[in-house]
Amino acid sequence: MAQFNEASTVRDFVRDLITSIDVQFVPGNELPRRTDEVLLEGVVKAALIRLNPEIETDPRKADEVIYALRAILISARATPHPVVANEEFMAWLTGQKSMPFGPNGEHTTVRLVDFDHPEDDSSNQWVISTEVTYQIGRVSKRFDLVLWCNGFPLAVGEAKTPIRAAYSWIDGAAQVHDDYEASVPQVFVPNVFSFATEGKDFRYGTVGMPVELWGPWREEETDPDAPAKVGLEVVKDAVNGVLKPAAVLDFLRFFTTYATDSKHRKIKIIARFQQFQATNLIVKRVLHGKIKQGLIWHFQGSGKSLLMVFTALKLRAMAELTNPTILIVVDRIDLDTQITGTFNASDVPGLVSTDSRKELQTLLSQGARRIIITTVHKFGEADGVLDSRHNIIAMVDEAHRSQEGDYGQKMREALPHAFLFGLTGTPINKRDRNTFMWFGSPEDEGGYLSRYTFQDSIRDGATLPLHFEPRLSEIHLDQEKIDAAFEELAAERNLTEGEKITLSKKAASIEVLIKAPDRIRHIAADVVEHFATKVEPEGFKAQLVAYDKASCVAYKEAIDTMLPAEASTIVMSKSRADPAAWAKWTPGAEELEQVVARFNDPADPLKIIIVTAKLLTGFDAPILQTQYLDKPLKEHTLLQAITRTNRVYPPNKTHGLIVDYLGIFDDVAKSLAFDEAAVQQVVSNIEELKKQLAPAMATALAFFPGVDRSVGGYEGLIQAQAAIADDTTKDAFGLAYSVVSQLWEALSPDPMLQAFHEDYKWLTDVYESVRPADITGRLVWHALGAKTIELINENIQVEIPEPVETIVLDAQTIEDLMTGKRKDVPIAEIEQQITARIARHLNNPVFIELGQRLNALREKYSDIQQSSLDFLRELLELAKDTVAAEKAIDEEPREEQGKAALTELFQALKTDETPIIVENIVNRIDEVVRGVRFQGWQSTIRGDQEVRQALRKTLYVQFKIRDNDVFEKALGYVREYY
Repeated sequence: MAQFNEASTVRDFVRDLITSIDVQFVPGNELPRRTDEVLLEGVVKAALIRLNPEIETDPRKADEVIYALRAILISARATPHPVVANEEFMAWLTGQKSMPFGPNGEHTTVRLVDFDHPEDDSSNQWVISTEVTYQIGRVSKRFDLVLWCNGFPLAVGEAKTPIRAAYSWIDGAAQVHDDYEASVPQVFVPNVFSFATEGKDFRYGTVGMPVELWGPWREEETDPDAPAKVGLEVVKDAVNGVLKPAAVLDFLRFFTTYATDSKHRKIKIIARFQQFQATNLIVKRVLHGKIKQGLIWHFQGSGKSLLMVFTALKLRAMAELTNPTILIVVDRIDLDTQITGTFNASDVPGLVSTDSRKELQTLLSQGARRIIITTVHKFGEADGVLDSRHNIIAMVDEAHRSQEGDYGQKMREALPHAFLFGLTGTPINKRDRNTFMWFGSPEDEGGYLSRYTFQDSIRDGATLPLHFEPRLSEIHLDQEKIDAAFEELAAERNLTEGEKITLSKKAASIEVLIKAPDRIRHIAADVVEHFATKVEPEGFKAQLVAYDKASCVAYKEAIDTMLPAEASTIVMSKSRADPAAWAKWTPGAEELEQVVARFNDPADPLKIIIVTAKLLTGFDAPILQTQYLDKPLKEHTLLQAITRTNRVYPPNKTHGLIVDYLGIFDDVAKSLAFDEAAVQQVVSNIEELKKQLAPAMATALAFFPGVDRSVGGYEGLIQAQAAIADDTTKDAFGLAYSVVSQLWEALSPDPMLQAFHEDYKWLTDVYESVRPADITGRLVWHALGAKTIELINENIQVEIPEPVETIVLDAQTIEDLMTGKRKDVPIAEIEQQITARIARHLNNPVFIELGQRLNALREKYSDIQQSSLDFLRELLELAKDTVAAEKAIDEEPREEQGKAALTELFQALKTDETPIIVENIVNRIDEVVRGVRFQGWQSTIRGDQEVRQALRKTLYVQFKIRDNDVFEKALGYVREYY
């Protein structure tokens, strides 16, 4: 009977795969070395002679180099996880060291490895060994696999058996990290990376890296419908991707970097597979030179800043690019500092961060061959072409924001032949059509050069799942008192009916309710209690996101009554209108760095950071586990905000938590919905829009016959206004201008707009000059706004009920949300059939009551305070009662004629604001139950069990809703209908 064990399966499988890619196999006991020697010194000496003409003429010089290398190996004995010695040794391996071997003692570079011909055995000698023993003093350790290049042990691997469930790659990685690195640290001084596998998964990491951070390797799947690879197939892909000689040298030279952690210890970072693959795709595209753009979507938190570092390092080293300029373009100052920090921490040579437009223009106009970090706004005053070279590569961070406006257009004018790569951390959807147009290439499937999604990053452990805990504050208004006081105020100030309406509309806005002092006090108390009981005991910290700057200050004051002042701080941007007292909360760059460092330090008393815009994006703090969200955010900003909490923080952080005071989860679901087909369709329509611009401009300009548009100042404006003086003409011009404006926005930053720029600016100025302003409303608000808000605040009571649900946003939930079947129904049709089911029985009191319930549900949901789970619960109850009422009057439900009652009622309620998760559940319940039920199932045990099981799987497993009340109501509805 065949035997499967660790050596014969996993270890030998890896050995044979590596041997098959032109690597020689030499068993550990046959290597030319003593067991206390780290290097194969004879092989090292031969390589030094082979690769260095100065040493070839005098081979004794090789001994001098080996002596210097031995000294670094010895220095590692003093510390476990010898990262400092490893960094010094890497400098030797990558050709950054020199010796006085030239004429007259001149220093010449010492080459230990030939990077130009990585797999050529006449340049580099590659060997794979098994069972390599190291005995240093009394300590003896045996490594399963060692990969050598020119006598240097560049990679160490540990294999575990695939047939014992108790063992996994984690055991192998822990053996390397906890045992070998501590016992024989000098072996890991020349180490590029280590790897571990049990034949099912494969992980790799660097010296000193905690096991939890070791990353997998996956090949990008070209066929999305191909079966998932398992077992040794996964390992085979990884070995071919990571352990090929060319890949090992790529990791050595471009894909490992050193940084300092929060405790000021040196750490070594290695690229994850998505960074490695995306960098190589960018480099390949630049070297090929034909396609000059590409879009990279790597989900927030999965290492986009490091991807830029690795790409910049590799591009700068490409001889074919003749010393290129790399531009890192960001769109805000705080991101500028974060990315600059990543580059500085990685000690990237040739780096410069520009502080002004003038400096950027000088660097570019002089053709600086550097890595330049700048913001897109600094192109704003650039006039024409700054640099027309072809070897400029711009990587544009968060490409879907201001890059698409005039700044993006200016950047393209300034750098007409540059390569433009857009990087984003959030999915780009049809609202961002320009991003595909200006960064995406038609050659790239789905519009992306490289895609690494939320599901991918959670699956690989690059980021953590997000949990949502809705804690929706219930606001109770004493409407009678407010109305009486408001009437009194209106009478006192002689307000007209129009002024009263203006004032009451503004004062009753959601902003006023969110910022009500009583509400802020209640939420602050809730935050403090939640933090003290659930966050702080686990060693984590928190962020509170407030509505605006005034709310930040109000929260800080409230929290200070319950926690020491040093436990929290505010970070916000500075503006001229700020009260002087806020200055302490608007830190400069250096102060901000100190605040972030304090927050990242587990021992520092700073526990909660209060923000509204600054540090909402571009803020990397793995210790941040909980975000208290009290600000309505949308789309990219929302996703970027909540993913502050998804960073990995060993050993005990399992998820990021969003405590949601405003019911934001459904906006998250909508922001993640990505419709590839719709995006492609919109992109193809751009060409049609281009054809429409010139006629639309001509139509708008035709309103000004005989007007000299070169005349400026008031004379020119009087002429223009006179041409559209009467109201009918003015309205017609407004309509024509709005067409031009919408086309302009859709096409920006297309270079074709340049030809129309002056005319568009002139039309815009004229339009703004004749557009009526709401002066009366603003004056009334200025005079009485504060008084009216005070009136409302005096009559508000706030409660925060105990949360009844936690929604887990993990890879599966995301997939469910993104693949939900959308059935968009036009609003007019909904109005016609609102309650088509109920409307047939308007003379029946039972149905009148059901109609009232339906309308009440619609109105209730339109309020921001209504949670999606409550909505679903009440909708299920209403659907059940509707079907029961139909049965009571002997009318069978019209299953075969149309939609189920639940779906029909839901469609009657649906608006743009309706929660996507509810829509998906409604569709799914109907689909699943139809699939399992049979005639008379209610009266059989088997039927009841099958339907219950299908329903529970839908709610509990697919949508992560573990609310028994919702389950029972859904079951009640299903029993009535099916």
